[in-house]
Amino acid sequence: MTALPLHTTIDGYGVLDDELTVDGRTLRDLARQAGQTPFYVYSRRLVDERLRTLRTVLPRGIHLHYAMKANPLPELVRHIAPQVDGLDVASARELAVAMTTGTQPELISFAGPGKRDEELSAALQAGIVVNVESPHELERLAVLGAQAGIRPRVAIRVNPDFELKASGMRMSGGPKQFGIDAEQVPEVLRRLGQLAVDFEGFHIFSGSQNLDGNAIAEAETKSLELALQLSAQAPRAPRFINLGGGFGIPYFPGDKPVDLTPVRAALATAQARLDRTYPSATIVIELGRHIVGEAGLYVCQVIDRKISRGQVFLVTDGGLHHHLAASGNFGQVLRKNYPVLVGTRVTGGPREVASVVGPLCTPLDLLADRMEMARAEPGDLVVVFQSGAYGATASPVNFLSHPGPVELLL
Repeated sequence: MTALPLHTTIDGYGVLDDELTVDGRTLRDLARQAGQTPFYVYSRRLVDERLRTLRTVLPRGIHLHYAMKANPLPELVRHIAPQVDGLDVASARELAVAMTTGTQPELISFAGPGKRDEELSAALQAGIVVNVESPHELERLAVLGAQAGIRPRVAIRVNPDFELKASGMRMSGGPKQFGIDAEQVPEVLRRLGQLAVDFEGFHIFSGSQNLDGNAIAEAETKSLELALQLSAQAPRAPRFINLGGGFGIPYFPGDKPVDLTPVRAALATAQARLDRTYPSATIVIELGRHIVGEAGLYVCQVIDRKISRGQVFLVTDGGLHHHLAASGNFGQVLRKNYPVLVGTRVTGGPREVASVVGPLCTPLDLLADRMEMARAEPGDLVVVFQSGAYGATASPVNFLSHPGPVELLL
């Protein structure tokens, strides 16, 4: 059984007549606006609050970019873009959305292994920065640029020989599909200097979903040191050094928000050092989940209530096909429950231990496993918190051909 203190699940949200509200709107009102359940709802207010907090924490001069893969909803991206210093995309479709925001092309970067020629060509035509992930990708990009008569903007994504400790998902150190191994980068830089491309900088992203501020600070310090060593062998001074992000959000009982105090200190030191060495270069911090994760909810409706050998199951119209991460099938080694409650019975009435499951023909379709919550009946609405990042677009929405979720931005 997993029990969550009630205050941890309604932080930032209101309650009216025992029903959860989002920016003053009740769940039933939002369901009517969506025209269905399930739906996602995102709060501009909570996104703005997080961005204001980040601006006070990050030292002046540090550039903040939004990693669109966390949530590429066009309306949300267009809301965030004017409040950050750049965008990072991971596909041609995300690039198309980014280009509608008015963000200058040189402030948009394209990361990810296995970019297709069509994607590289789209990046060339748009004039954005391509984070090159392999020597072969660099050669392909140079050929495509020559054919189009365009000099590509190129940054080198580096796979360092260290990783971000205590990271939910480690993306560096050892053999990785991401980036170019640090020991190979000098030769790639030599080759880059022979090609008709413009060197822009480095991208070093060590891991994600980290709640240890000291670990993040250590990785940032090491990443800058590595970037400065490599910059000495680059064809020209870097325009930027992207230190990634990795700032996590609390999902599970016992999780605490990341303390960014050591991160601020490390970035201030890094900025001062970079100013002395390459005064025209900037440090970029790239965040996705930390900006939008806590600003979103997933809402589904109880269709059936059943008891099987003493265990209560609330069968809903939502599940892993809409919210893979909440089901535990998106990177969790040992499954843990996201914060979940019955949004139409927040505090009132009797409570019980129940499991929330979806309509799919698999036992993996589990949104809450034996959690304490209010006793729910068919028609009640169940809420999954911390759902603003890696929700609908990170889920197998076509699995078993059920309808997809609606997304609302308030």
